[in-house]
Amino acid sequence: MDIKKTNASQTTKTYDRGEIENKTQNIYEAISIISKRAEQINGDVKKELIDKLEEFATYNDSLEEIFENKEQIEVSKFYERLPKPHAIAVQEWLEDKVYHRDSSEETEE
Repeated sequence: MDIKKTNASQTTKTYDRGEIENKTQNIYEAISIISKRAEQINGDVKKELIDKLEEFATYNDSLEEIFENKEQIEVSKFYERLPKPHAIAVQEWLEDKVYHRDSSEETEE
């Protein structure tokens, strides 16, 4: 899923507990899955941001002049305006875009 085109909420939103736990029948398991997905999203966004900011990096040891790079500021602002990883993960969960499996069912067989 492209996180730049997500319709996840930018602000705090209250979700129906039943809707979240519906797929697993266990709220704690659902939150655990959502949490792991949020960590994945956070890592992907962080890596992408670092890669983009590397383009603007200057490796000078001189302290003569520090200037602001407008493109770098715009890239940073864009990533700051994105929904938070947990909001994206919850939205993906509610839209059935997160794959999960119950490992306890596999061990019983």
